[in-house]
Amino acid sequence: MKAASIEAAGDRSLNAARLLNDHMDERLVRTRRVFLKSGILIGGAALVGMHGMRGAEKEEEQVSPSEDLMREHGVLKRVLLIYDEAIRRMTANQEFPVETVVDSAKIIRSFIEDYHEKLEENFLFPRFEKAGQLTDLVKTLRDQHEAGRGVTDLTLNLATQKTLKNAAERPRLGNALRQFVRMYNPHEAREDTVLFPAFRKIVSANEYASLGEDFEKKEHELFGEEGFEKMVDKVTSIEKKLGIYELAQFTPKI
Repeated sequence: MKAASIEAAGDRSLNAARLLNDHMDERLVRTRRVFLKSGILIGGAALVGMHGMRGAEKEEEQVSPSEDLMREHGVLKRVLLIYDEAIRRMTANQEFPVETVVDSAKIIRSFIEDYHEKLEENFLFPRFEKAGQLTDLVKTLRDQHEAGRGVTDLTLNLATQKTLKNAAERPRLGNALRQFVRMYNPHEAREDTVLFPAFRKIVSANEYASLGEDFEKKEHELFGEEGFEKMVDKVTSIEKKLGIYELAQFTPKI
């Protein structure tokens, strides 16, 4: 009788142990499932986050119409500095590679006059005229575009080694460069501080964004991918030929 009781007690203990083990195994399985699900959710969220960041980066790469035009003005400004250096050397009767003026004038012709100014004339000026805003300024800017093209024609004709050696012709080239610089310094400054900020106010947000895409498309048509960067590289090469690329040399030593 006692032996039977002991055996029954042993069976109950064994069954209890099995139940405990089964319960623990079930909890481990549930825990693993929860962990896997959590991992999937976290991983998915991370992928979505990364995709969102990439999307944000793409959005940040978009350049607004005004920013696009203003950075093109940066190219123009650097060419004006090249012209200034050429004027300085001619005035001081110092030699310099005439091709630096020729190449600079070609950048003005292709990138500024035939592209940048055409954007302004085709997309900005008509909208101001239609809105009846800044019409006097727009007229002056149009007139200066036309005058600038005439000066560039003259510059390309005069920028030769023969001209630099001719005492009578040399001042004509210097005067052409001087007039161009004198006009375009205030010209681009007025556009940057008056025209471009006002432009954002006379078009809708959708139209403004669409114009940015149109500007980029036109740039790619004319100059290929990274057309702006290519122009900056060309200007940089000219600056290096003249020894005016290093920015530190212009710091005043007082």
